[in-house]
Amino acid sequence: NFVIGTPGRLTDHIEARRLNLALFNNVVLDEADRMLDMGFINDMRYMMERTPKTRQTLFFSATLSREIEALIGEFLNNPAKVSVKTRDTSKNIDQDVIRIQGKTKAEVLLDLLVQESFDKVLVFTRTKHGADKLSKFLSTSGVKTEAIHGDKQQSARLKALKEFKEDRVKVLVATDVAARGLDISDVSHVINFDLPATYEDYVHRIGRTGRANKKGKALTFIE
Repeated sequence: NFVIGTPGRLTDHIEARRLNLALFNNVVLDEADRMLDMGFINDMRYMMERTPKTRQTLFFSATLSREIEALIGEFLNNPAKVSVKTRDTSKNIDQDVIRIQGKTKAEVLLDLLVQESFDKVLVFTRTKHGADKLSKFLSTSGVKTEAIHGDKQQSARLKALKEFKEDRVKVLVATDVAARGLDISDVSHVINFDLPATYEDYVHRIGRTGRANKKGKALTFIE
């Protein structure tokens, strides 16, 4: 009754004639904005063209950019819009900026992590290399740390996430690959070690804390 998959993998099955989308009357596109960012637009069009014209289509998107609006006009017929948020960021997240002066960002981060309140911390870097470098620095400084990014094998990413969720690791250093879709309980702090590229990326990053009516803090480093 249900087929769930990534656009590229589903396209593989369609081309191999293992999947006939003409038999499906309901289509759900989850993280539609993220699919656009990752370049799946052609796969999305390929799949939608093979579904019935009278289908029901559901889009889920955390942000509603011009590109998403254009897709809505292309894929949906007379759609209804349902919003479940009243603001971009949760009122449970305390947001602040830390200006870096006299020390390196890594040294300032280490000073923060020794504080008792920083018990489960998600740190975002801009690059994969930066994530690995920072993770190594923190680990050699005595902080239990793991890194996840797009170059790590899926098994390694899952292992790092499991250790972070189960509190065997205090700090998880990640690129934006981890900013969406992760539901990790009790993240006390999100730290933007490197500035996010866009406002939407910032919203997704800090949304990893302050979840399920719990308080969280988001700190952004500025040099």
